[in-house]
Amino acid sequence: MLKILIPTIMLIPTAWLVDKKWLWTTITAQSLTIAAISLTWFKWETEVGWTYSNMYTATDPLSTPLLVLSCWLLPLMTLASQNHLSPEPTSRQRTFITLLVSLQTFLILAFGATEVIMFYVMFEATLIPTLIIITRWGNQAERLNAGTYFLFYTLAGSLPLLVALLILQKDLGTLSMLIIQHTDPTNTTSWSSKIWWAGCLLAFLVKMPLYGAHLWLPKAHVEAPIAGSMVLAAVLLKLGGYGMMRIMMVLTPLTKELAYPFIILALWGIIMTGSICLRQTDLKSMIAYSSVSHMGLVAAGILIQTPWGFTGAIILMIAHGLVSSALFCLANTGYERTHSRTLLLARGMQLILPLAATWWFIASLANLALPPLPNLMGELMIIVSMFNWSNFTIILTGLGTLITAGYSLYMFLMTQRGPTPQHMTGLEPSHTREHILITLHLTPVLLLVLKPELMWGWCL
Repeated sequence: MLKILIPTIMLIPTAWLVDKKWLWTTITAQSLTIAAISLTWFKWETEVGWTYSNMYTATDPLSTPLLVLSCWLLPLMTLASQNHLSPEPTSRQRTFITLLVSLQTFLILAFGATEVIMFYVMFEATLIPTLIIITRWGNQAERLNAGTYFLFYTLAGSLPLLVALLILQKDLGTLSMLIIQHTDPTNTTSWSSKIWWAGCLLAFLVKMPLYGAHLWLPKAHVEAPIAGSMVLAAVLLKLGGYGMMRIMMVLTPLTKELAYPFIILALWGIIMTGSICLRQTDLKSMIAYSSVSHMGLVAAGILIQTPWGFTGAIILMIAHGLVSSALFCLANTGYERTHSRTLLLARGMQLILPLAATWWFIASLANLALPPLPNLMGELMIIVSMFNWSNFTIILTGLGTLITAGYSLYMFLMTQRGPTPQHMTGLEPSHTREHILITLHLTPVLLLVLKPELMWGWCL
């Protein structure tokens, strides 16, 4: 753990001391090296599953894919933000990089924590750099409003979690993840234990976000700069799913009855947010709502607590993280040229930027879960385990899959096909940097088809 954590922290002095000319090159190269070293976490040798670094941090097959995804994203964020930040003074560019690095540090400590309270502190700490990135570097005047939504939704959800964890500490005497999975839960018949159950899950359901607590997400995505959108879609939403998986072990007997409303809400959210995507005019908003739809499927898979549901949830989280981040990068390349996110204004781009259209095509197909991509593997596992839990869920999950295919193809056709408007003919060509960025997103998705056991956790 320290071989990744210390170089990551050392990126902060590097960002402030390196010469202006070499700033972005150095940071990208160093963070790519860290991402490459993080792949060594995939080498599991222990029977227990946990690989210790010290008393407080460890990796296991559930946290490793998410840790590697967090490390993989930093070089991609620096690549994507260069053009956006080039007009700004050097000190602001350095501050921006510092925020991205501190965000990665918090994420590594959150996913690697063995103490639930340490996970909670890091879970909350990720809020600060994300909030500053959205409110300081966002594009529109609405960014302060989006930041307020993001802050208060997350805080309102996570305060009950803190109280619930303190109660758990009082009852069990420990909050170590290695121990609490083997303990007997407290009295499960009283009303207070049911409220405690809701308190434990609320923060994670808001963070995922579950349909109904999702209003902060489209706002935050639309107003955030490209790096903010990428890290939100790829990693921060996954904190919710990861936290739910970890805390579920303690909640077991209560979950059987109490999870029903949340499962129904998650499945209904797949249909509703998919339908919202079909009538979106704003490209970033459309990708953001598709994230809510996919995370609804993940939430349902986790809440039914079957090995297949858990495995499908992890696979879908990793695949969705890479694909939705790639879609945001593609939307940003279009926005930097046309200065508009409206689907109707920027269409017919295939004639001008044919290679970018190929990237759009692959990313859209990955978003609608085309076989044999891991997106399909995750979705199928969750849908099958949901069907096994209750046959009626196939109506909602099947309809959700259909709508997902509909809006993914609609998004591709609206942006790439059709007659090219006159105001679009003078666009500058794609840069090598942009092609590398999308390649680094989509290559892992395609390679994971060959070795999916890297990301299916400890369930199978």
